[in-house]
Amino acid sequence: MRLPDDRDGLVLSPAQQRSRRARNMAIGVAIALLVVLVYALTIAKLGGHVGDRAL
Repeated sequence: MRLPDDRDGLVLSPAQQRSRRARNMAIGVAIALLVVLVYALTIAKLGGHVGDRAL
């Protein structure tokens, strides 16, 4: 019986490994930029005086 984490069936070439790494880096950068964009838009929408409001 083989365990599910046995990886004998899939062997990537060095070119495929580089391609996968580059794709993963691009996805990571895109997600980071999206987070920064949402943060910046939230701050812009709240305005500069959000700390001055009464609680």
